[in-house]
Amino acid sequence: MQVSDKLIKPLTEAKYLNADNVSRYRCIMRIFFENYEKLRYWLYQEDVYEQMIADPFWADYKIEQCQQDLAMLTEWKNLNTIQDTKKVSSIEEFKNKKYRYQMSEYSVEIERLVLRLENLLVEGASLEPTLLERIRRNVEKIPDIAVHDKDEVHTWWDDLNNDFVRLNQNYQDYIRDLNSVKSEEMMHTKEFLVFKDRLIEYLRSFIKGLQRNVGVIEECLRQQEENRLNQIFDKVVEYELSIPRMDTVLTRQMIEQNVVGRYQSMYDWFVGSEGQENEAGKLFDVTNDIIRRITRYAAALSEKNALGANRKEEYKKVAELFMRCEDLSQAHKMSAMVFGMEKPFHVSADSIRETDSINKGVYEEKPFCIDLKPRVRTYREKTKRSSIVEAREKKIETRRKIIERQKEEMRKINELEKDGMIDFAELPVLEPGIREILLKWISDALESADFSARTDDGRTYKLYKSDSETCVVHCDDGNFTMPRMRLVFDENV
Repeated sequence: MQVSDKLIKPLTEAKYLNADNVSRYRCIMRIFFENYEKLRYWLYQEDVYEQMIADPFWADYKIEQCQQDLAMLTEWKNLNTIQDTKKVSSIEEFKNKKYRYQMSEYSVEIERLVLRLENLLVEGASLEPTLLERIRRNVEKIPDIAVHDKDEVHTWWDDLNNDFVRLNQNYQDYIRDLNSVKSEEMMHTKEFLVFKDRLIEYLRSFIKGLQRNVGVIEECLRQQEENRLNQIFDKVVEYELSIPRMDTVLTRQMIEQNVVGRYQSMYDWFVGSEGQENEAGKLFDVTNDIIRRITRYAAALSEKNALGANRKEEYKKVAELFMRCEDLSQAHKMSAMVFGMEKPFHVSADSIRETDSINKGVYEEKPFCIDLKPRVRTYREKTKRSSIVEAREKKIETRRKIIERQKEEMRKINELEKDGMIDFAELPVLEPGIREILLKWISDALESADFSARTDDGRTYKLYKSDSETCVVHCDDGNFTMPRMRLVFDENV
């Protein structure tokens, strides 16, 4: 934003829209605007007065009131005045100052805005796939348009920007209308079902237009070279600077910022920036969401209507079926078919069937027994009592085997001992059980501060470890390398 005098000064030209006599002021300004559209720029006071009283609503309007209103509008800079001296025939007429009135530039734009606001509901918004096609064709011309003169480049630039602005305004207004409170209320009425299909088809045709064109536009914008774009921007800026303007000073920097900013907005809409999703993708998601919501509301309305259906004819048909029954037994069968069983009893079990055929009846299956258990929280199954079996002989036998195994292991370990010492560098091939005992002795000694420990049979030993030498211990299930260690028993320390 660039702060200027025009930006911070009050807009007195808009006072007539909210003044005390707003009805008179707005009607006068509308008369001026309608004549302005017919290229009749200057009006006399009498012309304004005649057009005012032509409407029955202003039958009591006075010429003095008209003069006061014109003077007030002139003070607010809505009207420009010039004294008419051509028809003056006397000094008295010159002193009365007969004026001609003309709308100011601000007032013309304000009236145009007011007209658009008044016709918003009449014009409405729409989703036009043709706009996307036109934007695609114009974007595809970028490589060729750069070599044309500035007049053709400016015409192409105006067409592209106008289509892009219309696309933005139309889709935003249309989506806003679909998401409004009034639309939500309308979607809950039965009348909504009448044009639901047409609305969905309209939205889907727009989505197809998005799918066909957005990808092409995105790819074209990504492939554009910066030098070519700068060349186009320069020609657009040169054309804007060549237009003579009164009471308006535009610098090259201002126009260039506007042009580059518009292109960047278009690029972000179709391509996206900094890894964010582009606006076209968001529009695609929003449109799909509206279609889902419309379908959901339509389904809910259909179900609601179905629930309120009159079942009188259905009940009459059922009554006729019962009247045709010959006896009570047949009536019971008919009742079971129409209403179901009165007291059904379901039994579930993991039974093994002889066949998987669905055509085999229940009575053709073999019978089987099912144990029924009460379905209460306090139910507990009875436990079977059993006597304690005497296993003294088995325990004695197990203890004897353990002792024999331990003696055998100690015998083998004693065979490894030489001169009251077990040197791991001189050990033969070890069994896994013997290896585990020796490693346990090493672990017990390492946990002690002085590297000493006691075996299961009460012998004390001490561990000596070499920091520089290593040795390889061979076992039945593999070999492993370790620092050279010795276990020296207490009587040899």
